Amino acid sequence: MSSGRTAGAADGGISFWFARAGIPAPREPLPGDTHADVCIVGGGFTGLWTAYYLKKAVPFLDITVLEARFCGHGASGRNGGLLSGTVAGRDRYARLHGHDAAVRLQRAMNDTVGEVVRVSAEENIDADVHAGGALDVAYTPAQLARLKDHHSVEIAFGERDRVLYGARETAERIRVNGAVGSTWTPHGARLHPVKLVTGLAAAVEALGVTVHESTPVTEIRPKHAVTPYGTVRAPYVLRCTEGFTASIKGHRRTWLPVNSSMIVTEPLPAALWSTLGWEGREALGDLSHTGAYAQRTADDRIALGGRGVPYRFGSRTDDDGRTGPATVEALRTRLVRLFPTTAGADIAHAWSGVVGVARDWSATVVLDRSTGLGWAGGYVGSGLATANLAARTLRDLIQQDSGQAGPTGLTALPWVNHRVRRWEPEPLRWLAAHGAYAAQRAADRREAASSRADSDPLARVADRIAGRR
Repeated sequence: MSSGRTAGAADGGISFWFARAGIPAPREPLPGDTHADVCIVGGGFTGLWTAYYLKKAVPFLDITVLEARFCGHGASGRNGGLLSGTVAGRDRYARLHGHDAAVRLQRAMNDTVGEVVRVSAEENIDADVHAGGALDVAYTPAQLARLKDHHSVEIAFGERDRVLYGARETAERIRVNGAVGSTWTPHGARLHPVKLVTGLAAAVEALGVTVHESTPVTEIRPKHAVTPYGTVRAPYVLRCTEGFTASIKGHRRTWLPVNSSMIVTEPLPAALWSTLGWEGREALGDLSHTGAYAQRTADDRIALGGRGVPYRFGSRTDDDGRTGPATVEALRTRLVRLFPTTAGADIAHAWSGVVGVARDWSATVVLDRSTGLGWAGGYVGSGLATANLAARTLRDLIQQDSGQAGPTGLTALPWVNHRVRRWEPEPLRWLAAHGAYAAQRAADRREAASSRADSDPLARVADRIAGRR
């Protein structure tokens, strides 16, 4: 097979998922000042799931969703389509609230994977869902040591159905080059994120929720969401903007918008798939410090993601998903490292997006009962499932606050009303983000060239710089 090409790959255009599914017809912007019972800022998964569950629970609620561009324009339409039970900050919540509280959070996340699959089917959303679980693979001695620790920790947090594999069992699932072990959980699935987010937006509208697109919110204050076209006044205003939060007045340092980039191959032939396996279509990750994630798509491509330019100065976001050539080539190199037989495969599309990172790397759900302001985010790249659990939690918090219901198991989860300080001003956060990523890349290179089983010290330096520990 000839050497594959990247030069002809489509770049940006939001994402490959939108290129395939198409951008839906635009919804009308906000026509002027108005009122609602609940105003949700952000038309991604967090905002749309929140609108969905609130309207299902309390049909008479007047709910308005405001989206700056169109539903799914942000991370919800650019992610890797990997549904997993990972939740950012679990170890911190175990330290703050006790092990049992963190176990309850983890179990709720595991259940959330099935909840997304269930609602997709119930609402007749054909999102190419395949519930094949999630497989994390190690291919260096240091990664294998981390893998075994990771597996033991997940078991300790209540995941009794997780399985640890050696090299042979791993190859029987997916033949990753040099894989020495893996851990598999049934709590995972792969899907087409744009089909899900556009289907969810349609389901929300069918329930009677008002969705305004092309309506950027410039300021949020108690009972007010301010836009260039008018203000929505509501007792509850929920900020569901995650990695795109920095554009709202006063929130430039709330969450760090960390960049993640992806490539997708052309459809691969059956002969090549026979060398790879992957018949279970598991969501795939690795144990490198920089992290790679991938899925086998419904039309037999490989979509693979990882870190590109880690952060843009001033918390800026990208231009409709455009990705630099160096990042595309680095991701292609990563793809061939994992699957050498893809060396001749052409890259069809490349794109980028941002994920929201809190200063303590912990996802949160908050409702301030004194102001009616709420928010959820800080998912650190695991938002496809986490957004659903956050939305159901916001629903319960609003029902509790308004006297329509009492406390629930979700309102008692340890991430509820967790507060965290803001990120440092520039240039400190730019230096920290780029310094941490440089240390992670160096740690991966050194581990790949070493037979040592312990993690490279530079990885610990990266964690300290980033504030993860």
